[in-house]
Amino acid sequence: MWAIGGLSKISIIEVKALTKIFAGRIRAVDGISFNVEKGEILGFLGPNGAGKTTTLNVLATLLRPTSGTATVNGHDILAEPDAVRRSIGYVFQDPTLDLELTGRENLDFHGRIYGLKRDVRQRRISEMLEVVQLTDRADELVKTYSGGMKRRLEIARGLLHYPQVLFLDEPTLGLDPQTRRAIWEHIRRLNQEEKVTIILTTHYTEEADYLCERILIIDFGKIVALDTPDKLKARLEGDVVSLVFKDPAAIGKVHLLLEKEDWVRRINVVASGNSHATLSHMMQMMRGMPSGFGVDGMMSGMNTGNIRGGGKMPEHLQQMLAQDMGGERGQRGFDGDSRCLNLLVDDGGHRIPEIVRLIDEAGVVLESVELHKPTLDDVFLSVTGRDIRDERGSFMEMVRRHRIVQQARGRRVRG
Repeated sequence: MWAIGGLSKISIIEVKALTKIFAGRIRAVDGISFNVEKGEILGFLGPNGAGKTTTLNVLATLLRPTSGTATVNGHDILAEPDAVRRSIGYVFQDPTLDLELTGRENLDFHGRIYGLKRDVRQRRISEMLEVVQLTDRADELVKTYSGGMKRRLEIARGLLHYPQVLFLDEPTLGLDPQTRRAIWEHIRRLNQEEKVTIILTTHYTEEADYLCERILIIDFGKIVALDTPDKLKARLEGDVVSLVFKDPAAIGKVHLLLEKEDWVRRINVVASGNSHATLSHMMQMMRGMPSGFGVDGMMSGMNTGNIRGGGKMPEHLQQMLAQDMGGERGQRGFDGDSRCLNLLVDDGGHRIPEIVRLIDEAGVVLESVELHKPTLDDVFLSVTGRDIRDERGSFMEMVRRHRIVQQARGRRVRG
């Protein structure tokens, strides 16, 4: 039980001081604690590598925590893993459908794995196909489905066995805006009609804002904010003025100029991507890598071609690492890429002329000015000091997945 707004709530998930460390020093999840109310849609908002998927994998018993405790539907994730698995559905970030089977056959296979009796299985398959509006395509091969149809089928599969909790890991990643909106409506309807608690991870702020009753912002494995979307945005009192400059060198000059004004509540430099933060976190990760070849043998240094033991990193990994370092082997840092300042100001509409005048008198060329009320993007920027972007799969994410596979294989061998 927990309380919000003076009302008692029933927790279906309870997490206390949960930590997951890889390779002895990579803190993917760093002592987080939170509760999830029964019937709630809770969003995990953060960039790739923030710890979202690792947290879900720990709660789903796919990974063992390094320390801390958690219960799902009243079952301890360590003491009662089978009961936890029976209580949850999981839609993974990466596609896991069998493309050579029909939609109905994919669902039937899943139902058999969960031990659903034939009559229950057939009834539930029909119900779920109707819910995700795939009845008319149920007997066609999944390889003929669109991206949105595949995602809807995966959601139907995750709900087939009557789970109490559904984990959705980046449910609309890579989908076009129209399909993404359609998936949102399906998620909302499932939550209401199936009475299922949903935790979804995302780095789309508009998705979190639209779907979630509460949003947990996570960055570098730590919870930096947890509240309703409206309350998170209400923390930023005032208006947001975004200034874009032709010359990145103007950032420092204008920052010093405007921080003297008492009507400017906050100034944030908006980086072009997350290269700076990603690099610093990646270097921390590299120091924990054992010697050897491949991702485990990454040197703690800027030369992406060298591997301990004299090996050579594959070219595609060099390119991915170079991208995560900000392009051009990390030579372009945070300050060099930045061309935008976000100001939180009082009465933004009246302040814009004054801002433009001050910048003009300083001899700086202003490319554009935008005024808006605070959004979740602005909240994320205010609590983390950087913007959240739609990143391509990062090297850090690749390492994380590599570790998960290694641990899963290790458990199978020991078992």
